[in-house]
Parts: sequence; C-alpha cells; structure tokens
Amino acid sequence: MPTKESGPKNARYRVFQQLRARIVSMNLPPGTPISENELATRMGVSRTPIREALLLLAEEGLVEVFPKIGTFVTRLDVAQIKEAQFLRESVEIASLRSIAFPLEAELVDEVWANLRAQADVPRGDLATFFELDEAFHRSIMGLAGHAASWATVAAAKSHLDRARVLGIQEVSEHRIFYEQHLEVFEAIVAEDLDSAERLLRDHLRVIFSDIEAAEKVRPELFNKTGTERPELRPAYFFAEWLRYEPRADVLNNQQP
Repeated sequence: MPTKESGPKNARYRVFQQLRARIVSMNLPPGTPISENELATRMGVSRTPIREALLLLAEEGLVEVFPKIGTFVTRLDVAQIKEAQFLRESVEIASLRSIAFPLEAELVDEVWANLRAQADVPRGDLATFFELDEAFHRSIMGLAGHAASWATVAAAKSHLDRARVLGIQEVSEHRIFYEQHLEVFEAIVAEDLDSAERLLRDHLRVIFSDIEAAEKVRPELFNKTGTERPELRPAYFFAEWLRYEPRADVLNNQQP
C-alpha cells in the first residue's frame, strides 16, 4: 500500500482518506454516485488525484466504475464481510491466547478508562462509540504485545466495518457491545482466558445475525450477485454531502 507523500500524491491521500471514511461510516451509502468534477471543485484539486484515489478505493472494493455510467459506492457483499470477519477473529483470538500474566498495570488502566468512556456514550453517537470500540480492541491486542498487528486487521476490514455500522443503525444498540466488551475484559483480568476467548468469539460473531437482519430491512444496500449494476441515486445526494467538512473517521487506519 502506498504511503503518505507530499504534493500531488498528498492530495490523492487526502481524497482517499476522506472518501474512505465517508464510505466506511455509511455516510456515503452503497449505490451513491461519485462525481469527479464536484469532488475536485470541493477539495480544490485537479481530477488527477481524484481519479487516483478512486482507483485505490476500487482496489479495496469500496467503489466500482461502470463504463459510460459512472463511479458508485459498492453495495455490501456478504461474502466479503464474512471473509473480513474470519481474518479479524483469527488474529484477535490468537492474540488473546498469547496474553501473559501479570498484566501491565498501565495498559489495564487504559482499558478500564476506555470502558468507562464507552458507558458514557450517548445513544446514537456512533462515531464516538466506534472510535472507542477500535481503541478497545487495539488495546486488548496490546495486552499481548501485538498492538502493531491491529493495523493489519484494520486494513482488511473496511467491508466488515460498513456492515457493523449498518448493524448498529438498523439492528443492535451500541450499549450491547459495551456490555460484551466489559465481560471480555473482566474475564481477562480474572486470568480466565478460556472464558475470555468464548466471550470474544461470541462478540465478534454478532455481525452475522446483524447483517442477516439488516439485509431484510435494507435489501437495496446489498449485492445479491456480485455483478449488479447500481440503481442511480439522485445526484444531489453526493452534492449535499460535499457541503460538509468530513469528520476524521476512526474506522480508517489506511494510508495509501
């Protein structure tokens, strides 16, 4: 994956980061058209970094180019979501099983502080909750000395993250996930890694029931065949999004 650089490549990086953040957070839902001209005007860059950023997003499977039609945010693909979940679970469980005791007190305090913050997140504040959620899982891997491996997980789970956002929007309350986080960490602190593993697996697999329920509620957001052409969403949808400065997205750890 290319790294952040100066000049035109930095413009590409900025466009990529902002678009990826909006797509992963579902602020740009599946099927939304991406206008190169409007994006270039809004961000004050030429169309070259726009196109380069869109190519990177296409490589990640977050946008798709339809010749003579346009570029669109891809629909959710259940197979991709399951593959990303498999990778995430494999890495996180392996990391959990390698935790050695006693735990480092400073790291334990960090996780408790994170959990207190999760408990205080207002209903509907998904951006803040996901920021804390990411930090929690990264910290749990840090307890085993594998915090750096979180970047590998984060880079591979953009499709999973979109599904997670949709699941909370349409199916589950984020309070449920806080309670699951708490149970996992209490088991770790009690040095009961068998229980912690079981609880963590159950927690990470909630996505399966969530996407099944979400697909029934919002079937238009899912790709049934993997080759469907998008329904043309109104162009004003993208134009309205361009009016707002994108918030730094906590689900995004990519640096093209």
